[in-house]
Amino acid sequence: MTDADLFAEIDWNGCFFDGSWQTSSDTLDTLSPATGQCLGQIGRASARQVATSARTARQRQREWAAQPYEQRAAVFRRAAELAEAHRSSIVDWLVRESGSTRGKAEFETQNSIKILHEATSLPSQSHGEVLPSVPGRLSLARRRPMGVVGVIAPFNFPLILALRAVAPALALGNGVVLKPDPRTSVCGGFVIARLLEQAGLPAGLLHVLPGEAETGQALVSDEHIAMIQFTGSTAAGRKIGAAASQHLKKVSLELGGKNSLIVLDDADLDIAVSNATWGAYLHQGQICMSTGRILVHRAIHDAFVERLVAKAQSLTVGDPAEDDAAALGPLIDSRQLQHALDLLESATRAGGQLVAGGDHRDLFFQPAVMTHVDADNPIFREETFAPVAVVVPFDDDDQAVGLANDTEYGLSAAIISKDVGRALALGERIDTGLLHINDQTVNDEVINPFGGVGASGNGSSIGGPANWEEFTQWQWLTIKGDAPGYPL
Repeated sequence: MTDADLFAEIDWNGCFFDGSWQTSSDTLDTLSPATGQCLGQIGRASARQVATSARTARQRQREWAAQPYEQRAAVFRRAAELAEAHRSSIVDWLVRESGSTRGKAEFETQNSIKILHEATSLPSQSHGEVLPSVPGRLSLARRRPMGVVGVIAPFNFPLILALRAVAPALALGNGVVLKPDPRTSVCGGFVIARLLEQAGLPAGLLHVLPGEAETGQALVSDEHIAMIQFTGSTAAGRKIGAAASQHLKKVSLELGGKNSLIVLDDADLDIAVSNATWGAYLHQGQICMSTGRILVHRAIHDAFVERLVAKAQSLTVGDPAEDDAAALGPLIDSRQLQHALDLLESATRAGGQLVAGGDHRDLFFQPAVMTHVDADNPIFREETFAPVAVVVPFDDDDQAVGLANDTEYGLSAAIISKDVGRALALGERIDTGLLHINDQTVNDEVINPFGGVGASGNGSSIGGPANWEEFTQWQWLTIKGDAPGYPL
């Protein structure tokens, strides 16, 4: 099968529903954010289709969980090989459908292949432990699949953020119903379905159902869905968490962030600016881990801002499908653009000064630098999800910690300093799920537990050793040679 053939036979006018590709009469357009061009149409899943898929996945899941571990592992090994062979097609879809620069798309594809490789090891790992008990009784604690996992994935890293839940959930014996973001349903849903289908995943275990609010609500409320794994905004996560709790479902919420990069006074300025640029502007700032606030020691603040402004003004913005050298692509849609413009306007009215960028052509937003921002400014607190670097000075380590913790979020934090001990001591005082010393805030190696605290999540983690805790549940099992008599 050639590179183009892997996806050529898919009918984009449908869903991967009930174990096969099915055409739908109710469709959504898939648009290129860079050009506005319609890339094709996808099916909009109904609540009825969600119910049918969830029921089918539950039936097939029991058979799948009973398969020998080698058979489950082989599916993901083959899927990784297919993804490697068809890498360029996957990258192209990420560039065109999500507005990714080519470098970001290649990174996302490579890490997604890594997720598949990691999934091959899960079936053969220990499923539990032997517990102490009374003589004559064997006491075991073992991990068992949840059943069917409902995955609701976002648009920004659509392939990784869907696959990081889909692959381990399936590898550990679950069925999956995936609702990708309707703006990125091809690279965040259909690509995954095609890879696993061609790799030999039994039909009916994975369902990909694009849709909007109705589809998500049906997924959260369905009786055959045991767990919801959601990645997206905090506002949406609160609603999903509340709805799922009414049905007593397990919920994993990976939400937003207003992440701080702290630059101490002994930092190398060029290195610090390089880290801040990457953290604030990668993928147009549309990342939950983006550096939302750059806290810079007052002694080097002015010099830092001068260099950051020069760096921002040097970055090229363009259509990544036409210009491989573009450092930034388009924002995902007009709604996201308007959110960024409104927040910049509010920030300016509150006293902030826009010293670089902030203008736009269509969805192409020039990387911005904003200074003179205090803790009462809306842009100090609200997630921007756009390429805006907010620089705030501090006078000492205590003030830096106070500013970093002055947020409802708690996803990622980073510190740049030549004194690792000082940086680590400072970092120990920050309320965050991810902490990086001498790095920026956007980091994930897919083998690490990933999760935030506060408004960044419900304390759950996904990835690496956390996958066992996330996608399985404990069962206590005891065995005796003979059943005893009891005195009652």
